[in-house]
Amino acid sequence: MKKALKNLTLCVIGGCLYTLIEMLWRGYTHIAMFAVGGIAFFAVGMINEILPWDTPLSKQMLSGGLIITAIEFVSGCILNLWLKLGIWDYSELPFNLLGQVCLLFTLIWMLLSLAAILLDDLLRWKFFGEKRPKYKL
Repeated sequence: MKKALKNLTLCVIGGCLYTLIEMLWRGYTHIAMFAVGGIAFFAVGMINEILPWDTPLSKQMLSGGLIITAIEFVSGCILNLWLKLGIWDYSELPFNLLGQVCLLFTLIWMLLSLAAILLDDLLRWKFFGEKRPKYKL
């Protein structure tokens, strides 16, 4: 029960932060982005649960960017292509895949994943009694 509450808390924090970032970036959001952002934040936070702590931050950021891109692709296929909600469309951007993901946003996700990694580690350490974060550049 304690682990489920921790995981839910991390997802809610991620969802709130993602929708806030999207509101600042685009000026609007969609309620589905709360779930997508929460899942993405939680998944990026799991990097240090899977990879050793001495994994360089650059590799963690690359992993985070790829994880978020994969989540965005699956979400986009469901929300935009299947359900036709039209939440986002990257068709006009170069190196896009079905208009759901593109290279530019993968690079942006890599940068944002650094903030997600650091915040997740801080939250796990301060509020959930996990190991103190340490990083390798």
